[in-house]
Amino acid sequence: MVITQSRRSGRTGVPTMGVEEEFFLVDDAGALAPRSVEVLESVAPGPSALLGEFTRSQVESAGPVCTGVDELLGGLRAARQRLAQAAAGQGARVVAGGVPIMPESGPQRLNPGSRYQRIADRFGAVAAAAGTNCGCHVHVGVPDRDSGVAASNGLRPWLPVLLALSANSPVCEGADTGYASWRQPRWSRWPTGGPPPPMESAEHYEACVAALLESGAALDRRMVYWDIRLSDVNPTVEIRVCDVPSTPEESALLAVLVRALVSAALDDAAAGRTPARRDPAVLRGDLWRAARDGLEGSCPDPLGGGRLRPVHAVLAGAVEQLRPYLARSGDLGYALEALAVLRTRGGGAARQRASYTRRLSAADVVDYLAGVTVQGLGSRRAHASGEPPPAHARHFGG
Repeated sequence: MVITQSRRSGRTGVPTMGVEEEFFLVDDAGALAPRSVEVLESVAPGPSALLGEFTRSQVESAGPVCTGVDELLGGLRAARQRLAQAAAGQGARVVAGGVPIMPESGPQRLNPGSRYQRIADRFGAVAAAAGTNCGCHVHVGVPDRDSGVAASNGLRPWLPVLLALSANSPVCEGADTGYASWRQPRWSRWPTGGPPPPMESAEHYEACVAALLESGAALDRRMVYWDIRLSDVNPTVEIRVCDVPSTPEESALLAVLVRALVSAALDDAAAGRTPARRDPAVLRGDLWRAARDGLEGSCPDPLGGGRLRPVHAVLAGAVEQLRPYLARSGDLGYALEALAVLRTRGGGAARQRASYTRRLSAADVVDYLAGVTVQGLGSRRAHASGEPPPAHARHFGG
């Protein structure tokens, strides 16, 4: 993640944020295309760092520090456009989806680097399946590592909500999996995957990491794949539970909601308020439900004692609860606007399924995603019916 400092904006008490997005490269037929080295060698310069990922069929965009949502959204759009242009020059397309959509003919080629090969050797079939996935990671600046632990504890009950909002991987290897996020069950095969335990302090966090390294469940600190973790390079807390959304607008929505949740968690910790506890086994079940249902289903409501409620209702309650933080950062209007568009157009998984069910064609899903990855939620392709976005949608006008 390209975050060089944890500076705060001119808005009092508003932390910085940044986003990483992972993408697949596919050929004209929609199959994974192992061309990341060539694509990255030819990509145009820009503020976001564009990098290789676990396989040669994946690339990653790591954005800079941002303080405002307009800045963040502009960077997400520009990075996707740069990647798409470079990929086109290599006969490939960039697709923002959580799992491979077309059947894979064999094992994927790894990106250059001995570390990737060591991971593949140690974890075998787990690495083959769990490594070929694409997520979205949101970083939020925190004052210190104990603050990061406090933020992690406060965000744990919200992980299923964020997963449901981002769910964008229902079709895998040519078929509908029955899940809105098939990436989540695949990713959870890693021995360090899933939600972090409740932590007492930064010292407790480090003890857990040391134990995972000692057992061999993690090759190194970068392989602590918890859904929330502390950055070892920058003063940030990193939320990693999300599928990569099909559009940059949805990634920006995740970022502003996560930033508000972190701010609220830090205020609660400073006031001595104990975060809501969710048993680790129960939380894993919550994540399963969110992965199955996605945005159009139900998930446990952290504000309602964990009772199941429609995800849209949970999100509406969250925005109301977080209103002071979203207003202070200037993100409230964007959050309300984005959620209104998603209520009309459906979440990423629903839109993928709409493309798939017309002809039961996974290739149609690839074509749809290749379009909206760059064109965004404001394009006609972003809705199953081809309808234009609502007239009031300032950020979604295509």
